[in-house]
Amino acid sequence: MNNKEFKLIKNGYIFEYNYNFGHINVDNELTGECEDCIEVGMGKGRFLMDMAVLHPEINYVGIEMYDSVLLRAVQKREKLETEIKNLFFIRMDARQLPEVFAEGEVDRIYLNFSDPWPKDRHAKRRLESRQFLARYDQILKKDGTIEFKTDNRALFDFALEEVEAAGWTLKEKTFDLHANARLNEGNVMTEYEERFSAQGNPICKYIISR
Repeated sequence: MNNKEFKLIKNGYIFEYNYNFGHINVDNELTGECEDCIEVGMGKGRFLMDMAVLHPEINYVGIEMYDSVLLRAVQKREKLETEIKNLFFIRMDARQLPEVFAEGEVDRIYLNFSDPWPKDRHAKRRLESRQFLARYDQILKKDGTIEFKTDNRALFDFALEEVEAAGWTLKEKTFDLHANARLNEGNVMTEYEERFSAQGNPICKYIISR
């Protein structure tokens, strides 16, 4: 991640494998010229851990706002038998993304089962809102994409409206991911996705670009 990597370290954002809160421990440098992908609202981190193992040539950075949730991800990672060198965790408010990542630096952003913030007055807090799309726009590469999955149809409908309002391009859309053989090919499920799909809830997904 070049200059950004050092910026993150100085600001105390990176949580590495044997991380003690409040201290930076970077034993593994992010690999050089390769894709940088982030998940905003990573939760316990299973999705990114699976992705990082499957794609060691890609850097994965998990963004999580809450210490308690991030700690669970760190603990889960410590139990893995495989050392993952291409995965980093960052504790931060997603509104600060443009302050942490350089312009045009990120190849792909994942939004998985985000908090729906159901009250209308909280719409700006939704990670799929036009306000957040504007922040993602600052850090994504020109050909970068955002992939969003949810079982919440109301949130998905809102997200689709925001895509159009913000002037983004809808590349792919499905209201039932697991029934769509093409889009579901290679799909890595999150813990929520497994739980909700087992309950019979269809999983919605979009892929957007600018």
